[in-house]
Amino acid sequence: MTVETIPEEPGGVQGRRPVGGEAVSPDTGRLRPPAWLGRRRRHPAVSLAVRLSVPLALLAAWWWGSATGRIPPDVLTGPGAVLSAFKELVSTGQLADYVLASARRTGLGVLLGCGAGLLLGVAAGLSALGEELIDPTLQMKRAVPFLALVPLFISWFGVGETFKVVLIAVAASAPMYAYTYLGVRGVDRKVVEAARGFGLHGPRLAASVVIPSALPSVLMALRISLSVSLTGLIAAEQLGATEGIGYLVTLAQQYYRNDYMVLCILIYALLGLLIDLVIRGAERLAAPWRGQVAVR
Repeated sequence: MTVETIPEEPGGVQGRRPVGGEAVSPDTGRLRPPAWLGRRRRHPAVSLAVRLSVPLALLAAWWWGSATGRIPPDVLTGPGAVLSAFKELVSTGQLADYVLASARRTGLGVLLGCGAGLLLGVAAGLSALGEELIDPTLQMKRAVPFLALVPLFISWFGVGETFKVVLIAVAASAPMYAYTYLGVRGVDRKVVEAARGFGLHGPRLAASVVIPSALPSVLMALRISLSVSLTGLIAAEQLGATEGIGYLVTLAQQYYRNDYMVLCILIYALLGLLIDLVIRGAERLAAPWRGQVAVR
């Protein structure tokens, strides 16, 4: 590499640089190491404060509007009334029973729906024959809103627990299939061919290579499926239920308990937040190599 001497600067330091224009240390004539190019993470306390700032601001605005009368109680009940309703349900033990009943239905439905969507997505993504057999039907099913299937499911299963679990499973299966299919199709073909060269085929190939490579898409599918399943849960518990959060919403509507309605909405919001936090934690454990690209 050719190095030329640069003129002495006003500070009295004379350095050299390569002809190509790279920076050269004036003391040794060597290339200076670049500045640190890593990503400096924000302090956890600062990050938590930023995350909580908007919800706390909305809560403060709600509290202020209710206290000053700018938000009428018949439009949106105040935080104090909602807190009293929460204490009432906790003291009677109904809240825990309703949450557990909804969690049981959601867990079973998501397990069935996401399991079926995962298997069908892998089969359609790996095999041309599987795609021809599965994808057209699943795309037509995905285009039909799952709430439109409620009358049909009632005629098939009645309004018992089977109806509720099947409706939640159908709601959760569509996002899981779509994202898994795209994730499998995005796996590097050379990786799959190399695995086949080592003797991996069928279920072993899918479990050892394909699904781990498509894991980010699968986790995103799980996050969306769990969110959609809450919608299915609300619709399912509106009919023939004697326990659950949706049943509590029905009671609140019948008896004009606005405080119970707002409490149920907050419970759904907290469940959605908890689901998102669990999936984020699973993603960090299962895919630690995925770096964040957001500008801090």
